[in-house]
Amino acid sequence: MLKKTSWLVTAAFAVAVGGAAQAAWQPTKPVEFVVTSSPGGGTDNFARMVQSIIAKHKLMDQSVIVTNKGGGSGAEGFVYTKVAAGDPHKLTFGTNNAYLLPYVAKLAYKSDELTPVAAMALDEFLLWVKADAPYTDAKSYIEAAKAKPEALKMGGSQSKDTDQTLTSLIEEATGAKFIYIPFQGGGTVAVQLAGGHIDSNTNNPNENVGQWKAGAVKPLCVFSPTRLQSSTKVTATMGWSDIPTCKEAGIPIDQFQMPRTVWLPSGVPSEAVAFYADVLKKVSETPEWKEYIERTSQTNKFLSGDEFKGFIADDQAKNRKVFEREGWIVQ
Repeated sequence: MLKKTSWLVTAAFAVAVGGAAQAAWQPTKPVEFVVTSSPGGGTDNFARMVQSIIAKHKLMDQSVIVTNKGGGSGAEGFVYTKVAAGDPHKLTFGTNNAYLLPYVAKLAYKSDELTPVAAMALDEFLLWVKADAPYTDAKSYIEAAKAKPEALKMGGSQSKDTDQTLTSLIEEATGAKFIYIPFQGGGTVAVQLAGGHIDSNTNNPNENVGQWKAGAVKPLCVFSPTRLQSSTKVTATMGWSDIPTCKEAGIPIDQFQMPRTVWLPSGVPSEAVAFYADVLKKVSETPEWKEYIERTSQTNKFLSGDEFKGFIADDQAKNRKVFEREGWIVQ
């Protein structure tokens, strides 16, 4: 009986020690959320939503401090992350710019100097024109662009970034040619379109929704294989689900999305990566996150571990084809 009791105590102790080891890593000081955009941008809103949910649901014992480092299309924040190698208290928020920027610009970091933690959502992209434009659908707008090559202006956020990549894909798929004009952020692009300074843009829903509600712009199609799910009316007559896909509207592009991503510096413990992935997964399951996704008309998609790494590899390959065709890759 004594031997059996001793064996049970030993086994219980081993399980307890093993469980404690697995759950051992925790932040030991405030965690810095490094935002690779200016205040008020999509990435800033993303990071601050995660911060507020963590605080409300007490998902971490340590507090969170948000720092904006959006210079150089986000490169400033990623260089800052690289320099912090080994520090698991700096969590960096970005998009696919984390691994695509080094292709098109000579920067002081490489994507393998960052540690992928998770992707939490996918931004959808739409083709927008001014509300009083004569185009009733995407097909008529593309036909107008083809009739006057490089006469219509397509606005976008940054140069050689997501919006210009999508513009290049539209040109390749349709034969249309635009004048691409870069601006500092999707909010500025939305204002430029509403004011008639450009003819179109490819903003995501959240960036143009204010102007759509105000009757200044209108969506022609969404670059998705299916229509957006939200049935809430944005205007008196239309909601997101009423917008046709670009493929059904005459632009043969099945899908174009941008991930909202989270990174750690290189050289951090694997336990820290697992800790933050678990926290972010819990964030993605809260009512507040689901409301945020609905409000911004993003696609709720959580990726971590090998699944996230596979997504990165696939996205890199697709974008690299465009970069090579356009001659954007730096030597």
